[in-house]
Amino acid sequence: MAIVQAVLVLIAACIGFALIARRFDLPYAVILVLGGMALAFVPGLPSVTLDPQIALAFFVPPLLMASAWRTDWRAFRSNLRPILLLAVGCVLFTAVFVAAVAKWLIPGLPWAAAVALGAIVAPPDAVAAAAVLKRLPIPRRIVTVLEGESLVNDATALVLYRFAIAAVAVGGVAPAAAAGQFFLVALGGIAVGWALGWLVNRSFRWLRDPMLETAASFVVCFVAFLLAEALGLSGVIAVVTCGLVLGQLQHRTLTPETRMASVAVWNFVEFVLTSLVFILVGLQLRGILERLDRGVLELAGLALAVSFALIASRFVWVFPASWLPRLIPAVARRDPMPPWSHVTVVSWAGMRGVVSLAAALALPLDFPERDLLVFLAFCAILATLVVQGTTLGWVITRLGVEERRKPGMTSAEAAARRHVARAQLGHVEARAADVLEGPVAQDLLGEYREHHRLLHGVAEGGTQAELEARLRIRLGALREGRKALLAHHAGDGLSDETLAALEAELDLEELRILRLLGDGLKR
Repeated sequence: MAIVQAVLVLIAACIGFALIARRFDLPYAVILVLGGMALAFVPGLPSVTLDPQIALAFFVPPLLMASAWRTDWRAFRSNLRPILLLAVGCVLFTAVFVAAVAKWLIPGLPWAAAVALGAIVAPPDAVAAAAVLKRLPIPRRIVTVLEGESLVNDATALVLYRFAIAAVAVGGVAPAAAAGQFFLVALGGIAVGWALGWLVNRSFRWLRDPMLETAASFVVCFVAFLLAEALGLSGVIAVVTCGLVLGQLQHRTLTPETRMASVAVWNFVEFVLTSLVFILVGLQLRGILERLDRGVLELAGLALAVSFALIASRFVWVFPASWLPRLIPAVARRDPMPPWSHVTVVSWAGMRGVVSLAAALALPLDFPERDLLVFLAFCAILATLVVQGTTLGWVITRLGVEERRKPGMTSAEAAARRHVARAQLGHVEARAADVLEGPVAQDLLGEYREHHRLLHGVAEGGTQAELEARLRIRLGALREGRKALLAHHAGDGLSDETLAALEAELDLEELRILRLLGDGLKR
């Protein structure tokens, strides 16, 4: 019962800290870590120790699956060069840069252990940045590159992390052999993830139950990770590949009900696991500090140096990596150099998060200078969250990296909706010739023709005001209809089951309208 009570208390604390973060408009990861630190020093609370194997195997697979599942594959593929330069090149460069600084500051630290520290803190996490990026109207390409980087960079860093731990265990690894093994492990992980994604997608065709399909999507992330690791391959890459496959095939395989249910379930899982990792690391700080035998000033100096190296290394990599490929004329013509302000935002959006924390906790208990490395990793992650996470919005606004978006429907979305409306109109027109259903179809023709006319106008750049007026009127009518439904339920004995079904229909329509109108009319 003690573990159940502890988990419930931690989840309740996560909710409270998230509310505080929302109240002060801060990334909730910052408040969770600081809250965990504060709880760790409350007198009478026991010291928290997390099993290293659980830290990586339990937390990382579902978080990676959630990110991969919602990835826009077309945008990811079109920005593959900058994504890979960040997710592979920048991660490896950062890991080596931080390792060199750590080795210089701590001469007795083995090189493999220093590289492990670099691999832990190298991959930026988009969780903290997403809260800021979603609130600000910045160019979509910046968001795509940062989200794509966060999806792939974890795989790069954790494969390097794995080799560093192995090097400590065996006393060293030849660089050439490690490089060859790196690609073998990565390709094997891709194969395992693709095969499992294909098999689970096939199973969706006969499961046909939202609960079972969502459960299967949750279980397969752990299967992909554990199976790949058992085969000596990259479990991280297997999970990412599996998530990408399922995320792309879901549109043809899953039912609408399952897609909506899975979004709600995965959002909940992602929030709980992310929150628990941040707060658990904060809770462990007291035990780590108690075991360290170095002075406060020495620890502070080491933490500041590693944190500064981590932040600076991203700038050192990103600016040349943005400029050098465009020395090739074909690349420059196809993809001109972005403004320096855009490059600065990408460089500053380097907050570390959940995967780095889980990797730090997963270091073996007998690893050289484990407590010191966990402490330095924790301080570096905290520094990026507090310094960069709380100022990213200010940097974006200050540099003018904003792309104002008007509420309503874009011409591209209207064009897509017009294709749908045209197909629907064609179907109704064909049914109008039917002997039995023709009169009913004739009555519907006016509605479908008017809908197609409106979307055609928006797609061509006009009638936006008419569209917004229609949406506002529909929104008001929906809300009045909900009030009438609730009054009818209260006075006429309508069953709760029927009420829930009717209210779900109204809710879905209201969400669709609110998405088009923007956030200003939610309540």
